[in-house]
Amino acid sequence: ILYLLLILFLPFLLFINAKSILKFVEMATRAYKPLQKIPGPKSLPLVGAVYQFKLNSKEFFDQLEVWHNYYCREHPQRMGLVKMWLGPFPIVSVVWSQYIKDILESTTLLRKSNNYDIVRKWIGDGLLTSSGEKWQRRRKMLTPAFHFNVLRNYHEVFRRCGIILAERLDEKADTNREVDIFPYVKRCAIDVICETAMGTHLDSQTGGSMEYVNAVARLSDIIWSYQRFPHLWVRPIWYASGLGFEFDRLVKLTNNFTRKVIAERRSILREEGVLTEEEHELTEAEIKQRKPCFLDLLLLMQRANALTDEDIREEVDTFMFEGHDTTSSSMGFVIWMLGQYPDEQARLHAEQDAIFEGSDRAPEEADVKRMVHLERCIKETLRLAPSVPFVGRELQHDVELAGVNLPKHLTVVMSPFGPHHSPEHWERPREFYPDHFLPEACATRHPYAYFPFSAGPRNCIGQKFALAEEKYVLSCVFRKFRVESVEPYPGNDCVPEIVLKPVNGFKVRLFRRHH
Repeated sequence: ILYLLLILFLPFLLFINAKSILKFVEMATRAYKPLQKIPGPKSLPLVGAVYQFKLNSKEFFDQLEVWHNYYCREHPQRMGLVKMWLGPFPIVSVVWSQYIKDILESTTLLRKSNNYDIVRKWIGDGLLTSSGEKWQRRRKMLTPAFHFNVLRNYHEVFRRCGIILAERLDEKADTNREVDIFPYVKRCAIDVICETAMGTHLDSQTGGSMEYVNAVARLSDIIWSYQRFPHLWVRPIWYASGLGFEFDRLVKLTNNFTRKVIAERRSILREEGVLTEEEHELTEAEIKQRKPCFLDLLLLMQRANALTDEDIREEVDTFMFEGHDTTSSSMGFVIWMLGQYPDEQARLHAEQDAIFEGSDRAPEEADVKRMVHLERCIKETLRLAPSVPFVGRELQHDVELAGVNLPKHLTVVMSPFGPHHSPEHWERPREFYPDHFLPEACATRHPYAYFPFSAGPRNCIGQKFALAEEKYVLSCVFRKFRVESVEPYPGNDCVPEIVLKPVNGFKVRLFRRHH
């Protein structure tokens, strides 16, 4: 019925968006013949391969994995590419590392794919979703905000939120009852990102308001539904489903929250004499003393970069969107994964004990630099369970891959899962084995065997922020607890929503460590 409605609304789509339809028709016409060379699941006119899609997210992800394994490893035409028609829209999945490198390292293939359009309606045209000259200006402008000296000022927030997380988990320790730690690490991550991005103490770990937290979580769920089902791309169906109205309401709520914080921070900076009519950039000494949040830095560079308040809102919301769900997913998977591998957890405990020598003091920067095994555990977790399961690009010109000419405007999708789990690159591809990231092992590996933060010019600008946050927080957890996971890996499989999540949560048992 849904796809019958799609067909009925095609004339309406042509009427309201003729330019986009003409661009699509030109691309699809040019793509049809070359795409015949690329293997992929059977498609039908207009509906493509969607009629085969499993409705359950877990089953859908398993289905994608089966298709990719077959068409890239067993099919007679295997070439490292998989073709799929999402409704009437063709998509090519790029699986082999060399082809992924060709796309992500290109300085002319920087436009994000159309599936980011729905995200743009929420966070605007910030660093994640913008392209062309605007993206280049913003990337250049924002890079200093993620300099090591600036990130150092956030360590106190990482420490404090990590200590609070450990205190919350302590209430569940030694009870022999299972607890899903995902809500706990999620609240920790959003407290971190709110304070570092906006200077706002949300205090969701200690009973603060959950309205903003819940709105962000629900928006992510709606976006995943929109990206997965093409019938929702038709505006009347989108609103008839109820999701369109709910999405608009939540976008208004979150955007207004950010606008209110921007106004409050500007007022505070003016009262403190930091934000004046004169151009002023903070010196390194001032940065160290004031510990400005991301929003403060944007307000101080507003006039020099001709930023409007809406430009600032876009970048703050982008930081919020990218910075909390990904780290909460990663930290949850690390805790849960180490609960499956007691030997690796024992190595981590030994490292923490050697660093702190029985002290219960908070971790410092020098301590975190010594946490090499913890860092390898984080990286290995991101190999097995990359937080961002898909990266998309819209081709800005024709590209030849595997002898096939892919036309301009075609959407190509790359997933870390293929290279991350390939026996060509990894000694134990399906096991949790942190020694994959020993220096000697990394030295000979293909550079695109591992890209959990994307790669190339559009790699994640906040990856050092994320790694530092996770090391501080996870140190606070594992110094205090021994963890046992309730469900085995890979029994508790992953669901690729906006970020990767486990089907059954991160259920563990916590036991206090006695030094």
